[in-house]
Amino acid sequence: MLGLLDLRERGERLEPSRFESDPSVIGTVREIIERVRTDGDDVLVELAQRFDGADLAGGLIVTADELDRAGSEIPGALRDALDSLILRLHDLHRRQLPAEWWDERDGVRFGEIVRPLVTVGCYVPGGRAVYPSSVCMTVVPAVVAGVERIVLCTPPRSDGSIAPAVLYAADRAGATLVVKCGGAQAIAAMAFGTASVPAVDRIVGPGNAFVTEAKRQVAGFVGIDGLAGPSELAIVADAGIDPALAALDLIAQAEHDPQARTFLVTTEAGVIEKVAAALDDAVLRAGRREIVDEALRHTRAVLVRDLAHAAEVIDDLAPEHLLLLVADPDAFLATVRNAGAVFLGPWSAVPFGDYGVASNHVLPTAGNARFGSGLRAADLVTVRSVVEMTPASAARLAPETSTIARSEGLVGHAAAMDARTTKDDA
Repeated sequence: MLGLLDLRERGERLEPSRFESDPSVIGTVREIIERVRTDGDDVLVELAQRFDGADLAGGLIVTADELDRAGSEIPGALRDALDSLILRLHDLHRRQLPAEWWDERDGVRFGEIVRPLVTVGCYVPGGRAVYPSSVCMTVVPAVVAGVERIVLCTPPRSDGSIAPAVLYAADRAGATLVVKCGGAQAIAAMAFGTASVPAVDRIVGPGNAFVTEAKRQVAGFVGIDGLAGPSELAIVADAGIDPALAALDLIAQAEHDPQARTFLVTTEAGVIEKVAAALDDAVLRAGRREIVDEALRHTRAVLVRDLAHAAEVIDDLAPEHLLLLVADPDAFLATVRNAGAVFLGPWSAVPFGDYGVASNHVLPTAGNARFGSGLRAADLVTVRSVVEMTPASAARLAPETSTIARSEGLVGHAAAMDARTTKDDA
């Protein structure tokens, strides 16, 4: 079941997956966006029927009554678990906000001020499963950042309702508006606004190829968190690995998506044999078998020369999730640059991060961990430079700054600065 890549002698570089849209997806999404911009809510209702088989005669917006009922429609244990998840995420994201600061140097007062975005759009998928955890992962950072309006879009069920667990999570996490809308049309609605859906400043949250392509097409009109590909996991393992645990970790990642990419990177051929045998056994008891079986076709075992070589392979892959099953995970961590979230040791199963144990699960994929980070509260604020100069500081700095401006041919810049040195009070 594990396809083998032996890099010990050949020394090839591994390429991360890249986000690439099928031309037919690009065209379909472009048409949907234009229709939503032109006809607004009517298109959202029409496409909910077409793509989700949903009757939205009751309206696009989740009512207060629907939100109130949600808690009584799910088990108490699930309510408690979601409440705990939300508290953990508040604790995590409070630590991420940038602080305002001020300083003064030679008559120049300067600093940075932090302001929350006014409106954020959260997208929560609903195709293969129900994801109240993704509600919490996208809404809570916005609440912590101080965002005024938080719009959540998620696909409706055939009867026009939203799963109660999703509604409970939305209400408890702090969404201010929940819209029964999924797919590219939801992204278009949040980017440009309709009669029911306000235009937002930034859109966050995972989605399928159509959602991701829609985010690509609206980027610039609105901020986005990134372009996501299939879910990813890389495990770095040494001879001390528990193969049964590694097999379960691979299956857990595989059940996300039939296109999920998983890697087992090791210096030991024997490790690959043990994990392969454990995987053959564990997959017999796996749920979502069609998805898991298809995803595991993409799993690769990568043989490397040593752990330094393993770190190079990981940096090339820049995986969404990195699980370190080695004797000294902290030492290996110090050698790695590119990963969305890192989990250290055999007890730190990646799914713990999926449910808010010290991590947000909205993470960079498709090699984006090389330059991007997981969703953070800091992504939902702006940081603005502020400068205040005295007459003396303007007179002192203008000669040198004007010299640079004139060297660039920007005479108007120089004149604006020089004028400050000719004022009587200067």
